Amino acid sequence: MEQLKFVFHDGPIIVGAGPSGLAAAACLHRSGVPALLLERSDCIASLWQHRTYDRLKLHLPRQFCELPFLNFPNHFPKYPSKRQFVSYMEDYARRFSIQPEFKQTVLSARFDPATGLWRVQTPDSIYVSLWLIVATGENAEPVIPEIHGLRKFQGPVIHTSEYRSGSEFAKKKVLVVGCGNSGMEVSFDLFRHHASPSIVVRNSVHILPRETWGVSTFSLAMALLKWLPLKVVDKFLLLVANFTMGNTARLGLRRPKTGPLQLKNATGKSPVLDVGAFSLIKSGQIEVVEGVKEITKNGARFCDGQEREFDSIILATGYKSNVPTWLKGDDFFTKDGMPKTPFPCSWKGENGLYAVGFTRRGLLGTSSDAVNVAKDIADQWKKINNNKYSAKELKLDVLGKIRENF
Repeated sequence: MEQLKFVFHDGPIIVGAGPSGLAAAACLHRSGVPALLLERSDCIASLWQHRTYDRLKLHLPRQFCELPFLNFPNHFPKYPSKRQFVSYMEDYARRFSIQPEFKQTVLSARFDPATGLWRVQTPDSIYVSLWLIVATGENAEPVIPEIHGLRKFQGPVIHTSEYRSGSEFAKKKVLVVGCGNSGMEVSFDLFRHHASPSIVVRNSVHILPRETWGVSTFSLAMALLKWLPLKVVDKFLLLVANFTMGNTARLGLRRPKTGPLQLKNATGKSPVLDVGAFSLIKSGQIEVVEGVKEITKNGARFCDGQEREFDSIILATGYKSNVPTWLKGDDFFTKDGMPKTPFPCSWKGENGLYAVGFTRRGLLGTSSDAVNVAKDIADQWKKINNNKYSAKELKLDVLGKIRENF
C-alpha cells in the first residue's frame, strides 16, 4: 500500500472549489492569509461545469450573484449564461491567485483535541491545519428519490445533473419529476426541442414572473424589504403574481399557504422564477400531472389512477449536502448536512471549524459567510504571527505532536 503524503498547511484548509470555496479563499487572500483548497473534481465550479444544462442562466440579476471584490464585466447581460458565469469564476480564481489541489476527494476530516488540529484525509494525502472551512455547499450530491417501480422502467432515467439539452429527446414523451426551477426550465427546453414534456407536481409551489414591469421581481422584493416587513412584501408578490398569471391552482400549480420569501427563509425552498414554461403550461403544451404512484415498464401510474406511457424520465429532484459522509466527530452540522445554527450565525463552529455556502440564500449568503470567516481567521492569524512564538516554531511543535498522536 502506497504511503500517504503528509502536508501541514499554515493557513486554513478549504474543502470545495466552487463559488463558496473561491469566495472564502479570495477573502483570505485579501487579508494576507494563505488558504489551501481541496477539490474532488478536475476544475473549479465543477457543479456548474459538469452538472448543469446548456441553456442555464442565472435566475437572478448579475449584481446579486457577484462574489466579494469582483464585479461581473459590464458587457455581460442582466442574466449571465452558464458559460459566462464559469468564465467569471475562472477570472476570479486568477485575480486572487487561487490554485486548488484538484482530484483530492476528502474521505474524512476530524478534529484532534490532543494537537488542536484538523486532520483531512484524501486518497493519497493527509492535510493538517488549525482551521477547516467546509465549502462543499448545499448542492454537492444529486437527490435520487425512491419511486416504486423505477427500476422496472425500460427507457432512460436520468437526473438533471446529467441533462444537457432537449435535442437528445426530440419527438419523445418525457416525464419530468419535480416542479422547481430546474424542472420547469428543463420542461421548457424539452418543448423547444420538439419533445412532449409532462411535469409531475407533487407538492404546492410558488411560481412568480421573473420580471415585473420590466424589473427583476427579486430586485423589487429586495428593495421593498428595506422598508416593509417580509409578510407585507410576500403579499405584494402574490398580488403581482395573481395579476400577471391568474389562478395557478387551476393549472395544477397550488400555492403554499406560506408566502414565497417566508418559505424560502424557513425551508430553503425557492419560488420558481418563470422563464417561459408557464405560458406553455397554460396553453397545454407542457402537461401538469399529479404525483406518481408507481413507475411501470413503459411509463407511470399516477395517484389519480391514470396510467401513461413515456419514452424517458428526468428526475428534477434537486441536490443535497454531502458533509455527513466525510466530516467526522463534530455536531455543528445536522444529519442533513446543514449547520444547526441558522443564518446569519451559521458560518462559525468550534475548534477552528467554519462553513461557507450553507445559508439557503444563494450567492449573497455565500459572500456574507466568506467575509465573516476570513475576518475571524485573519484576526487569529495576526495574533499568531505577532507572537514571539513564530509560525516556524509552531509548525515544528505541531509536527512533533502529530507524530505522537497520528
